[in-house]
Amino acid sequence: MFRSRSKDGQAATPQVSDAEPQQPRDPEAPKGRPTPKRSEAQNQRRSLAKAPANRKEAAKRQREARRADMAKQREALASGDERFLPPRDKGPVRRFARDFVDSRWSVAEFFLPMAVIILVLSMLPSLQLKNISLLLWLVVIVMIILDSVGIAVRLKKRLREKYPDEPKRGAVAYALMRTLQMRRMRLPKPQVSRGEKP
Repeated sequence: MFRSRSKDGQAATPQVSDAEPQQPRDPEAPKGRPTPKRSEAQNQRRSLAKAPANRKEAAKRQREARRADMAKQREALASGDERFLPPRDKGPVRRFARDFVDSRWSVAEFFLPMAVIILVLSMLPSLQLKNISLLLWLVVIVMIILDSVGIAVRLKKRLREKYPDEPKRGAVAYALMRTLQMRRMRLPKPQVSRGEKP
């Protein structure tokens, strides 16, 4: 007698929970991603449904997934797509720091070409040219330091104004490291042109 009631009660409870509506997704809300093709969705479902048979198969799947993630990251670094960027490049603060650096000329971005010229001068047999190369090293280093301090001060001020509540730790160092790269070699690729206000 008691068993039948408990069984009835157990049977009734799932029906009630199934009948309760879960919070539906707002149909007007954007998905944030394109709808996959039917064949892609079916392939993905099949691959997820089949559990790996052994460790070798699991390792192979992990490698493939890692390769796919790396490919997405490479595309994002070229296009500036915020969704697939590496964690160090993500967020509005880091994006602003990149745009701030990319919108202006900096002395540090010419460090590599200048270093090559100075090294060539220092290898020449003339003592006078060697002295000039040493002096040029000093001038270049001082100019880079002064320029970097100026960029750091201005960037800190702009970040405080524009993003008062966002965490800004490491953003200035990130921007200064970017100045050391030549513009065409920077990753993520510059999204603003020189002189454009970020």
